[in-house]
Amino acid sequence: MDPNTASALHALLSGPVASLGTLREGAPFVSMVPVVPAPDSSGFLVHVSRLAQHTRDMLADARISLMLMAPPETGQDPLALPRVTVQGRAEEVPVETHRHDEAAEVYLARFPQAEMTLALGDFSFFLLRPTAGRLVLGFGRALSLDASQIQAALPKAP
Repeated sequence: MDPNTASALHALLSGPVASLGTLREGAPFVSMVPVVPAPDSSGFLVHVSRLAQHTRDMLADARISLMLMAPPETGQDPLALPRVTVQGRAEEVPVETHRHDEAAEVYLARFPQAEMTLALGDFSFFLLRPTAGRLVLGFGRALSLDASQIQAALPKAP
């Protein structure tokens, strides 16, 4: 991957919000979730309530998809909007583990307002581990990605 493409992918993967695609009884369902890269660059972390449909979906079927997009500019052709779609699998992060503590630390660094939800028993962290992806940087500028390319482009935790 050339440096400009790698830089664009890194910028897209740095976004704080993603569209999360899950399977609800075998049919696609899309919702919005705040995301943060995992400290070990293995994927994305989300902190979700068991009351949310997407959480129940991930528990029933671990296959997921994320889409992160650049903010649109005035007058921009929507088809030219830079975006990346990531396919992967959701893994619940066990409570009272080192991984959970790390997830909480990086999540709160990005979303300090989420501190109150960390104390609620129905919220869990999920690691969304990429398996493949598709990067689109504009009309006719697209390429397929494997898991290692996505993980290498994820921002590193401070």
